[in-house]
Amino acid sequence: MYGFLADALVCAHVAYVAFIVIGQLLIILGSLFQWRWARNPWFRTLHLAAIAIVVVEEFLGMRCPLTVWEEQLRVLAGQTDMTSETFMGRMMRSILFGTWPAAVYTTIHIAFGVIVLQGFVMYPPTRSGKYLAPSPDPASPSGTCAPACA
Repeated sequence: MYGFLADALVCAHVAYVAFIVIGQLLIILGSLFQWRWARNPWFRTLHLAAIAIVVVEEFLGMRCPLTVWEEQLRVLAGQTDMTSETFMGRMMRSILFGTWPAAVYTTIHIAFGVIVLQGFVMYPPTRSGKYLAPSPDPASPSGTCAPACA
């Protein structure tokens, strides 16, 4: 039972990472194609909070609780090395944890946090999900939209 729970937890961990990475890619595409759902404040705030948790853990020098819990469950299941894990557990862990030094992961986590925050500021969520209409150019005598807005 503990091995199954460890596998479920590592799958949830992969889903968490996928939500952050794929979510950001979809937000970028949403800004290009003006997808309304990409400005949803619930989605955007949850997305920002998800990466903020990771960045705060990095600055505090914490190990991810999901990783710690998974390892504890594996010990309880008697799965102390990679050969005793299930296929699914090995596959999901290989997606999450490569052979790079810890500094590389720290850099990736913080850089991705900056990218998500930048996207949140440059392409902010709106309550209605609508796109803001370009504002008229105040320097234009007729109040028409500047050439960049056309």
